[in-house]
Amino acid sequence: MDAGEGERARTALLLVDVINDMDFPGSDELVRQAEPMARRLAALKTRALAAGIPAIYINDNFGKWRSDFRHLVDHCTNDDVPGREVARILRPSEDDYFVLKPKHSAFFDTTLDTLLEYLETDTVILTGIAGNICVLFSANDAYMRDLRLYVPSDCTVSNTKTENDYALNQMRTVLKADTTSSEALNLECLARGDDRDLASSTRGGQNL
Repeated sequence: MDAGEGERARTALLLVDVINDMDFPGSDELVRQAEPMARRLAALKTRALAAGIPAIYINDNFGKWRSDFRHLVDHCTNDDVPGREVARILRPSEDDYFVLKPKHSAFFDTTLDTLLEYLETDTVILTGIAGNICVLFSANDAYMRDLRLYVPSDCTVSNTKTENDYALNQMRTVLKADTTSSEALNLECLARGDDRDLASSTRGGQNL
């Protein structure tokens, strides 16, 4: 989706690699965790859009340099792949933004910086797969850009819970991310770019 006139958003919801076929050896545990996470993230996305917070899908091209995001969505939602249910739950709409990334971080060699600058975004809610790899790398780059960072602890998964908890702790302690659960986030305040009024969310939350 192209940013249109008047589209400004102090806060944006970033969904990293959720459109993912997860078709690799040993993905069973990740898929088991990702399906309930996807339902929580879908609920968060619905609330975010109602509050005026746009959703930005940031996805690997998985080495398919002649493909695009729409082909990836079609593959993940229609083909018999392990990640199909997750992709179906989180299928993007025509009003969502999308960015393709070549490497782990949502920011590296992508248009995300330009899009966030255009939207005048200074706060990101970072979610997705995998918490200890692409989400962590993206959180690091968001922190270096002085973006306010929220990483809801129930909206990211890794291959194991231990790896995910470790990554969340790193983001909370090193990158100063708020890891409050998605249900506790006051999205109306975040949409206004005013987290001083967040009675239900404390920066650096420890809900792991």
